[in-house]
Formats: sequence, structure tokens, C-alpha cells
Amino acid sequence: MTGKEVRGGVEMSNLDQALFDGAEATKRDLIDYLEFAGERLVRVLRDRPLSVVRVRPGQEPFMQKNLPKYTPEWVPRVTVWAESSHREVTYALGNDERTLLWFGNQRAVEYHPTLLPVDHSAGPTHLVLDLDPSPGQTFRDAAAGAHLIRAALTADGLDGAVKTSGAKGLHVFVPVEPGIAIEDAAAATRAIAARAERIDPSVGTTAFIKEDRHGKVFLDSTRAGGATVIAAYSPRIRPGVPVSFPLRWNDIDDVTPADFTLRSVPNLLGDSDPWTTEMPAPQKLPADLVAEGHTIPIARVQAMHEGKRRARARRATE
Repeated sequence: MTGKEVRGGVEMSNLDQALFDGAEATKRDLIDYLEFAGERLVRVLRDRPLSVVRVRPGQEPFMQKNLPKYTPEWVPRVTVWAESSHREVTYALGNDERTLLWFGNQRAVEYHPTLLPVDHSAGPTHLVLDLDPSPGQTFRDAAAGAHLIRAALTADGLDGAVKTSGAKGLHVFVPVEPGIAIEDAAAATRAIAARAERIDPSVGTTAFIKEDRHGKVFLDSTRAGGATVIAAYSPRIRPGVPVSFPLRWNDIDDVTPADFTLRSVPNLLGDSDPWTTEMPAPQKLPADLVAEGHTIPIARVQAMHEGKRRARARRATE
């Protein structure tokens, strides 16, 4: 017997240490929260390659994708080819609460699953729009951008669920029927953002380059394909440890991200799982939405070419 505390079959260490500077919480608070939210988190993470953000005492947070060699054999995993780094990466799968507790003991605070499940054959399960306020804006501005997204969805007979990002923005998830191609899902996401921008261009913008946003909310449609997004119910490495929290649409104007923290969320949730109950059923995407999206350039690629063009123009005037 080591005398160490065991939680969910995982031997814990240093539970009473501060989680990170400004957290106002300990590692024990994180483990307590993961025990509370575990079943809900597993429903979000199941069968999706998982990246985590860890924070060690005295160090900057870092994202971990590849499982370390000391990972217990019982942690479920999948090995995939990473085109960007030209190597195989072994990701964890957050398929059980024991795995989450093991990650918590490793000081993994944030949980970022991929949009695509391990089995790619059915295609994406959701479209995701990320509402990101510009510097000087507030969460209320992000809410205004989310209302534009919802209006664009409603005009096409679609619906989505909304949650805080756990930082300063909001995420809208649109569940889609199985079988949509990755490229078509990405196109539809671009078209939704473009249609939302047209509703009120004084509020939202699809401009990928920050200097082109002019103080508006960025309607980010770039979360597609193999991208990751912070999971509902995941804590964030921010002062006070806010949590990415599901909301009802009627509530987004009346809350702030600071309302939902590692310590407050258990009392707010009780036995409920609003990310499940507020999520619409999977929907068929209108053909005209997908077609319009294919006419819209991919933002990152367009921004890269525009950045190079502007750099050449600056050099020419020097």
C-alpha cells in the first residue's frame, strides 16, 4: 500500500497543490469536477481523437496530442497519420471516466476532441461556428454574433445548440445527418457564416485577417474536417477555471463566461445534461447552402495569399 489517494481506480498525487497561477483552485478541485462531469464529458468525447492542454507548476500550458510512453495500457487510443507533421500520432480516446481521471492527475485541464470521429465513413457529425469578439468587445457582442448565426440557420430550416467557449466567445453546433462529405460540411459552414454576415454586417464579419475585422465579431467558419474544438463541460486554463458550458438560446444575453466555473457548474447542473437535451436532431443540409459554400474561398488559404500580397506591397513602398 502506498498510502496515496485513489480515485476511480487511479492513484493520485499532489492533490492539494494549486492547479495553476490564478486558478483559485487546486488539483483536487479538478479531480472532483472530472468525477462529477465525467459521464457527460465522455458522451462528448467518445470515439474522437483527443488532444489535451496540460499545465505543470511553473511552466506554460502545452497541448498534448501524442500519448506519452508512460500512459497506462488501459487508456483507449487510436493511431492516425498526421499529414501536417508527416508522422503517426497516437491519440487517446476519452471513452471512460477512468481515462479522464488519469488525465486529470497529469494536470490535463482542457479537453479538445476532433470534430470527426475515429470512423470517418459517416462523415462529420456537426458543423461548428465560433463567435469570437474583437479586442475591446465583450461577451455580449459574441452573443449578438450568435443570434446572427441562429437567424441564418432558421432561414434555412436548421437549428443548433450553443455553449460558451470557456474563454470570451460562443460556439454554435449544428448536428447533421450521416453521410455528408467533409468538403461539403466545410462549405456549408462557410455559407452559414456568410449568410449571417449579410443579415447585419455592422455586427459580424467573416474576415479572417484580424486587421480587416474593424471591431466586429468574427464569425469563424474554419472549424472543419480534422479540426478540434473545446468540449462542452471542459474546464479552461483561465483565471477562475471557467468551463465551456451549454446554454439555452434565451439565456445567452444574460450570462457571462465567469458564471460557469469548476466550482459553480456542479450546483448549476445537478443531474442534468443540457448539451444533450438542447442539441437538435441531426439535419439534412440544403443543397443551395452547400453549393454557395463551394463558391466561397477557404479562409485560411485566402488569408495566406492576401498576407503575401500585402507583404509584397509593403516591400515595394519601402
